[in-house]
Amino acid sequence: MTDRTSATSAGANGGRRSLGAARGGSRAARQPLERPAPLRQAVYDVIAEMIINRELQPGEHLVENELAAHLGVSRQPVREALQRLHNEGWVDLRPALGAFVHVPTEEEADQLLATRTLLETESARLAAKHATPEQVERLRELQRAGEQALSEDSQVALVEANAALHAYMVEMSGNKVLAQLIAMVDRRVRWYYSPIARSRGREAWDEHAALIDVIAGGNSRRAGEIMRKHTERTRESYHQRRKEGGGQDAAS
Repeated sequence: MTDRTSATSAGANGGRRSLGAARGGSRAARQPLERPAPLRQAVYDVIAEMIINRELQPGEHLVENELAAHLGVSRQPVREALQRLHNEGWVDLRPALGAFVHVPTEEEADQLLATRTLLETESARLAAKHATPEQVERLRELQRAGEQALSEDSQVALVEANAALHAYMVEMSGNKVLAQLIAMVDRRVRWYYSPIARSRGREAWDEHAALIDVIAGGNSRRAGEIMRKHTERTRESYHQRRKEGGGQDAAS
């Protein structure tokens, strides 16, 4: 994507919502990124997280100079980050138009969430089999953090707390291959979970509490069953929200 393309696309798509015209007014300015890590990696990480937490919405036009100004960097690392995000399926590059946040199809979301159910069902079963009292207490701490995010009605905090709890159960499983496979889908799961974090709300965290109690009791079969139902409800909620949005990926 050239500078000329970016500038042209910014003008040609004036009707589209740009980075500087986010819902509810201008997006809060960020501190310039620190330099110790390779800059291209830091820029990539930040833009990816902005997509995952829906600060950048599916279908949103990504203008290089706006992103560069927002992050306090030059356009070159932004261009490199957008190319990498395109290669990984997060961003669509359209000739003569520019870069846009990818809009997931219902099929790709369903396939990923179904895979997540299979993987996390096994992780919960193994977590219950190997759980120590210290690990169970850590799960309860993460549960309390999630309930705090629920009481604050913070979408970002809810998504982070949910991811942290599930990640710790994976760690408890002791299966490194399983952990690697789950890590491959984790970012996508968070992306799909963001628009339903509030609607799943209390129900999801009640399910977490029940799961923790079963893990504490060492009932691996029951833990697997609860996790399977829990992740399937999340999958169903995503599809329901999508239907309510007219078949499009729901905005958060």
